[in-house]
Formats: sequence, C-alpha cells, structure tokens
Amino acid sequence: MVVCGALVVSLAACGGSAGTGRAGEGDTDSGDRAGHSEARKADPTRIPDVGDRLQKQIPADSRQVVAVYGEGVNDADSRIVLYTKSGSVWKEARTWLGHNGKKGWTADHHEGDKRSPVGVFTLSDAGGVLADPGAKLPYSQSPSFQAPHYWAKSHWNDFDYVIAIDYNRVKGTSPIDPTRPEGQSKGGSIWLHMDHGSGTSACVSLSKSGMEYLLRTLDPAAHPVVVMGDKAALKA
Repeated sequence: MVVCGALVVSLAACGGSAGTGRAGEGDTDSGDRAGHSEARKADPTRIPDVGDRLQKQIPADSRQVVAVYGEGVNDADSRIVLYTKSGSVWKEARTWLGHNGKKGWTADHHEGDKRSPVGVFTLSDAGGVLADPGAKLPYSQSPSFQAPHYWAKSHWNDFDYVIAIDYNRVKGTSPIDPTRPEGQSKGGSIWLHMDHGSGTSACVSLSKSGMEYLLRTLDPAAHPVVVMGDKAALKA
C-alpha cells in the first residue's frame, strides 16, 4: 500500500478531468482494418505504419505488440491494435478505438503536460480495483487503484483494470508503485486503462472488454511491448 500523497500523484498522472475527444469505442470488425491489412501484406515482418526508428526498438524476441495509432500530434483520439507474431509474420488480432493524452503526443514527456509519450515500451505488470480477470501478467488487486471521487463521475472506473506502460517506472512492481527512476519531472504512472470517453492526462484508454482481452492475452513469455504515438511520429 502506498501512502496517500504518493497514490494521488500516481493516479493523477493517468486521470483528471475529461478533455475533448471521441466517445465511441470498442472492437472494430475486419472491414475497418483493411488499410492496415493491406500495409501488412506489403511487408508482413513489420508492424504496419511504423517507421524504421521505432521498428528497430521492438525487441527481437517480442511476439506481442500493442500499437497505439494516435491521430494528429495535438489530438486525443487513438486506434489500438494488438499484433501477434507467428514465425516472422505479424498478424492483427484485435482492434479498439480509444484515447491518449488530452493534448496529444510528445517525444519529451514531462509531468503535467497532458501528452502521451511517443516510443516503444515494455508491458510487465498489471492491476486494478477489480479482481484478476485471468491476467497472464503479474496482477495486483487493491482498492488503492480507485480514482478519487472528487474527479468527474465518468472517471471513477478508469482504473478498474490497468496495465503499466514501462515508462519511468520499476518493472516487477505494482503499477501504483510511485518510484520514478528518471525523476519526478519526467512523469510516470502511464498506463493502459479503461476509457471514459475522452482524452487522458498521459495514459492510453480503451473499452473494458478490450482491457479484459489484453489482460488475458498479453503473456510475459511473449515479451509484449506497446508502440505508441501520433501517425507522423510513428512513421518517422
């Protein structure tokens, strides 16, 4: 259990008041994924619409990639795609609509900038208010994940399920561990978590069913990572 002050800092990094964004979310069908499918056919050994700079940062032993395709650099809408690797070929498994930081994206994230960090990050730990739904990642259940009730009611369930994005955190610890190896100013507590219909403070959000699917699917043995950013930054 972390002390109250540290917990508020941790949760504030992910939540806060609602911003502007697209309310729709959930699984999309294969027809909506035609663009990415065509790109994958061009080179099935690469994650679609990701340029060499980030492509090279995906570990060679990774067989699961969560790709977060943001819109513009200042936009809060995202498309989240799970890719799995068979042999040398990446295949699209599921797709969801969701959100990122309410002010968009940045390659130099700092505490309170309301932008999600661009990059490739490992996914090592999970947790939430709710009981473990069958996660393969280490899962920490605690009421300490509960979003403060002075936040808008639409945010109260944001952290029912979370997956920690390994940005400025210690792997192998609960997502609410407040330790930030690169210092407080670099921000932290950046998670995949449940969507409230608009932008976040820096996290990536998607539907409850999407979070349950990821928790039951992401496997430490497959070395899962997230590749995230706005479209232009991803392609660079």
